[in-house]
Amino acid sequence: MNDEWRLGRGIADVTGEPWGVGMMGYGMPQQRTRGIRSRQFARAFVFDDGDRRLAFVVADIGMFFQAGVAAVYEGLAARFGDIYGPGNVVLTATHTHCGPGGHGHDVLYNITTAGHHRRTFTRLVDGVVEAIARADADLAPTTATLTRGQLTTASVNRARSAFDRDAPEDRAIFPGAIDPSTLLLRFERDGTLVGAINWFAVHNTSMPNTNRLISADNKGWAAYTWEQTGADPQGVDPELVTAFAQTNSGDQSPNLDLLPGKGPTDDEVLNTAIIGERQLAAARALAQEPGTELALGIDVRYRYLRVPGRSTPSGRTGRAILGASFAAGKMTDGPGSPLFREGKRNPFPQLISGVLYRLRPSLARAQAPKDLFLPIGPMKWAQETYLLQLVRWGQLHLICLPFECTIVAGLRMRRAVAAELGVDPDLVVLQGYANGYGHYVTTPEEYDEQLYEGGATVFGRHELPAIQAAVVELATALREGGTVDPGTPPRPHRLSLNSPVGSPRFARSQRVRLRHTDTSVRAGETVTATFDTDHPNTVIRPTYLRVERFAGDDWTVVADDASTTTAISWRRNLRLRFTAETTWIADEPGTYRITYIGANEATTPPIIVH
Repeated sequence: MNDEWRLGRGIADVTGEPWGVGMMGYGMPQQRTRGIRSRQFARAFVFDDGDRRLAFVVADIGMFFQAGVAAVYEGLAARFGDIYGPGNVVLTATHTHCGPGGHGHDVLYNITTAGHHRRTFTRLVDGVVEAIARADADLAPTTATLTRGQLTTASVNRARSAFDRDAPEDRAIFPGAIDPSTLLLRFERDGTLVGAINWFAVHNTSMPNTNRLISADNKGWAAYTWEQTGADPQGVDPELVTAFAQTNSGDQSPNLDLLPGKGPTDDEVLNTAIIGERQLAAARALAQEPGTELALGIDVRYRYLRVPGRSTPSGRTGRAILGASFAAGKMTDGPGSPLFREGKRNPFPQLISGVLYRLRPSLARAQAPKDLFLPIGPMKWAQETYLLQLVRWGQLHLICLPFECTIVAGLRMRRAVAAELGVDPDLVVLQGYANGYGHYVTTPEEYDEQLYEGGATVFGRHELPAIQAAVVELATALREGGTVDPGTPPRPHRLSLNSPVGSPRFARSQRVRLRHTDTSVRAGETVTATFDTDHPNTVIRPTYLRVERFAGDDWTVVADDASTTTAISWRRNLRLRFTAETTWIADEPGTYRITYIGANEATTPPIIVH
């Protein structure tokens, strides 16, 4: 082993098709991409203790699916041989709900995205592999330091009546019904900050389901803003890479007024920045504290777990079934079908469920009191076998699960693992949205309330005890230095058909030219420039927009379509021709110009900012 950590950092763009592709997260068929508010990135960190190597990725996407995970492994094998695989690669998502979907092969998740979108899938897989490759090439001696704090102004419990069913001793840990813990792992070289990973529990849903511009949402805003102190916009040679990762955020909303896009203001774009800024400010403050140096050492135990049919002291898990409350959506973040309502308030599904429960008592023992809606497991619309990992970096432990865990479910798992390992529960992190997607994990008490989260706890009332037991087995093997049978990964569905939606195949060719632009504004005002363009999916470009400032005798790039001050949206007319409207919030006084990048480039005349 080394006598110090070697760490590498890498970042790569994973933004998919910006026009016509169904977004992943809210499940609304009409929510299709038509532009970019912020780009999506994969941020990778490779840890090397001299004996073992591990890659940890945080991607600005809704979730990973098994097909994408398997393709990432294949891409890594082509570049690195057998160095990377399920035992030392952790792929996590920030869970933004406003990125292009169709990057999996499971039927359930492709219904509302108008099918599988191969170009978006390829962009994601290639970007993740590239980010890991860049991090691997960046390995260098690095000091890692842990600091912990609290943040109480960036989340609210969106399932309070379910939380209130939990045991008083559990609820006492969360007096505001939120998990305020914010944990920072920072990386320094020669005393200079070069990277950081922050964990904080809040949904990445500041942007509502009416938004159609690609957005990395509040966590992406925080990461990008911090990195702009020195990052290369395309991440080829970044000075700083920061990731804002998820944890047990299943019942934690950023919409502080408990309405979509509301709180602390009525402007969802501003709210995205505010909630992102609060996470960023807390992380930056922690980066200035002394903290505890991360001890050297990597260890991992992992297994593929088939969740249905697991025995627990309280009962067995069932096949994956979504409830009627899932179909209703979450009123605080993204309402679903108006035909359903959260809770036990759906008479027809309740009637059908009652009949099925009487006919099949085993189904009732696993799933009641859920009002049954969609049997995604028996229909083979979604996987039922998932990768679970327990990762140790020095004294820090990560429970890596492909689920959305509520804060009390996360607390119980962290406590169980900490007790088995004999460590402080504060040194055990529940890393959600990792290596796949299996919907929610609620406590049995919360499940009985059958809010959205309970309706999406697909394996039934005993899901948490079953998964907790499986993770504790990994902890036992880790503590004892034993081995674990990894099991068999699920077979990814291989789709040969690519959705025609969003395809540029029949697009009419058109040169890019300027239509209109503002030429004089005040600092802080919005500049609008409109261009005739080619189809934005003809080539998925690293940037479609460049803002430059005249300095001395040259033009310097000050913003692009990844920036928090820009947005671009496309419209298509009846003749199938595209127009792009670009906006930029003007910076300090000076002379600027805006360039649209397509089949050719078109640039505005000078824009004077007073």
